[in-house]
Amino acid sequence: MKNLQKCLFLMAALAIYLTACKKENPGLPSTPDIIKPPPPIGFVVAGYFPYYRTVAEYPDRMFRMCNVVNYAFADITANDTVSITNIIRMDSVYKKGKVNGAKIFLSVSGDAALFASMSTVAVRRNAVVKDILQKVRQYRLDGIDIDWEYPRSTDGSAENYRLFMKELSDSLHTGGKYYLSAAITPGIYAGSIRDGIKNEIFGYADFLNVMMYDDFTTDPTRLYQQHSPFAIVPTSFNYWISRGVPSAKLVVGIPAYGRPSGMTQSGTTLAYKTILQQGGNPQSDSAMVTATGFPLFKIYYNGQATVKKKAAYAKQFGGGIMFWEIGQDANNDFSLIKAACDTIGRSY
Repeated sequence: MKNLQKCLFLMAALAIYLTACKKENPGLPSTPDIIKPPPPIGFVVAGYFPYYRTVAEYPDRMFRMCNVVNYAFADITANDTVSITNIIRMDSVYKKGKVNGAKIFLSVSGDAALFASMSTVAVRRNAVVKDILQKVRQYRLDGIDIDWEYPRSTDGSAENYRLFMKELSDSLHTGGKYYLSAAITPGIYAGSIRDGIKNEIFGYADFLNVMMYDDFTTDPTRLYQQHSPFAIVPTSFNYWISRGVPSAKLVVGIPAYGRPSGMTQSGTTLAYKTILQQGGNPQSDSAMVTATGFPLFKIYYNGQATVKKKAAYAKQFGGGIMFWEIGQDANNDFSLIKAACDTIGRSY
């Protein structure tokens, strides 16, 4: 007993001594935080929620279906900060997501030219990273999603994107506190956009939201084309895996909207819920609809059957699914997110 008391006394004295030394010599190095990823989320079900959607329109179960909700957006500014659009709406998304068990990310987007100019200069990259970290802490977020569309291999922005993502990854991962994801091209076409994602990015991000949609055409020889067919999924997987992306980091992006192909309707999109309101079949992938300026045209979308097929593929071969965006989905049993969750066995 006496030896134990003596040992405890010496340990207490040593602790007091070390504290005093630190106060007298504040320059002494402290134990550095380890840069490491946070604990794995598991199979990701991510849904973007833009600032212009109405939170109350979507019941709690829609948020329970997602284990990641990306609030969209914060924009890069000319002052090397990020500006969150509609903070009150973000707070509503945060509260509803948190009470239903979701992690809340802030998706950072904005003008590609501002991204490019910011990332060119080290001090500007550092300023943006610091501002992002400040907002993560201020708003108690779980992570950051970067949606730069797009860095390119032809203008130097690919390397600057790499440098930016490296610094942001190190900062978010210090102490294993915060997550980092990135939205990327499906990579189905060769070119500067696909090559703008350098291989190092695969290690910096915890997962990659692969935007497997918007493959539409204005080619007059083939005016009608599904913009997000099932075939885009294995094609995209094969490419990114061949580049060295771990399959567990590949998240299948699924559209909750439709878009036509054709010379005159190439830019017209409609939310999935709007397509249903106009008589679209939730089990189909196309419908005849009307939009402003276009009285009747054929639109292509992903119905529940196709979403289930994509979700099953992602469950077998990948790391998750992502929807752009929750506010375009139906908020009832015709929901695309619900169809995916039913397929992968996620309870809600």
